[in-house]
Amino acid sequence: MALTTDQLWRFAQSVFDAQPFTRFLGAELVDVGPGQVTIGLRMRPEFKQQHGFAHGGLISYLADNALTFAGGLALRTDALTAELKINYAKPATGDYLVARAEAALSTLRQAVCRCSIFSRVDEGAADPEERLVALAQGTIVAVSNGGRTDQR
Repeated sequence: MALTTDQLWRFAQSVFDAQPFTRFLGAELVDVGPGQVTIGLRMRPEFKQQHGFAHGGLISYLADNALTFAGGLALRTDALTAELKINYAKPATGDYLVARAEAALSTLRQAVCRCSIFSRVDEGAADPEERLVALAQGTIVAVSNGGRTDQR
């Protein structure tokens, strides 16, 4: 049975709210759908590396979290990242980062997902310009044992 948009949103928001690191960073759940998610993060000075660009670890966090959410929504359960690969394409500048992920393929226990991470160059504009800064792909696995990945 398919979940309604409201049920998907409530499920995703409850998982999002339960993540202390996500709350610490101030990330936002922007949009959800069956097997897809958009997560945003407003840039702060402490998120930058020595050249003034968003730190790669921050971009990797966004990719990891978005991939896992997309996979979890496709699998309709709590999920963990089993594998992640990221390509940094351009330095991330601007006021806001956006990660959009979708499940490309899913089975009963795992989903292969892809994610595009964008930097918004002009957050104040009516139609902010987005620039692709990274691409990621990951394998997401269903969790049915309270987060443990071993079966002992």
